[in-house]
Amino acid sequence: MASSLTIEGVHAAYGAVRVIEDVSIAVKPGETVALLGTNGNGKSTLMKCVMGIVRPKDGSIIAEIDGEKHELVGRTTEQIVDLGIALVPEGRRLFPKLTVEENLLLGAFPAEGTVEIKVNLDFCFESFPRLAERRRQLAGSMSGGEQQMLALARALMLKPRILLVDEPSVGLAPQLVARTIDAIKLLKDHYQLTVLMAEQNFTQAIRIADRGYVIVHGKIAFEGRSADELNNNDLVRKLYMGM
Repeated sequence: MASSLTIEGVHAAYGAVRVIEDVSIAVKPGETVALLGTNGNGKSTLMKCVMGIVRPKDGSIIAEIDGEKHELVGRTTEQIVDLGIALVPEGRRLFPKLTVEENLLLGAFPAEGTVEIKVNLDFCFESFPRLAERRRQLAGSMSGGEQQMLALARALMLKPRILLVDEPSVGLAPQLVARTIDAIKLLKDHYQLTVLMAEQNFTQAIRIADRGYVIVHGKIAFEGRSADELNNNDLVRKLYMGM
């Protein structure tokens, strides 16, 4: 059974600095939804709210998994991960002095990820052959594109139901951005994931997104019900196409 994510009226701040104001978005079962916006508009903060890293000042975040609804606000990050929600963080956040395989195995804990560790590890290496070739290499010695593949694969070791991907294109060459976005779609289809992807690369994001939201100054400025609606919106054209 597919999973969904519903964010309603979320406000968040760092001390006295407001970052997110009254944000409401929904990711339906099996969808890939893009959260679009330039740097500093609250995309990463919203992801951190979902994962319990940042505690919202107000609002509700509901994950429905196997027909059961779970309020995420108030839960610890560990409890949220235990539900089957995984984050690929901005900047990858790998363990640079551990090998590729060691980084992947760390992604298999907590307990629910340990049942099929070998199956998941084999799938990760099948999906990303370069990781298989470099399984004994230290993560910190790999290229940016290889590290992004490792970060994606590490999240999948949990066997998540809902996958959050924060700025997968950051720091990557253009050709590697396209490859990374394609990999997200491949993994989403294979695992039947529900995906929320925060991204500032509009062109690449809408290649795989079913629909999306544009966030400006911490508020949802536009909801596109399809890639076409996003492409043809005046605000999107102004922000991303200089039109």
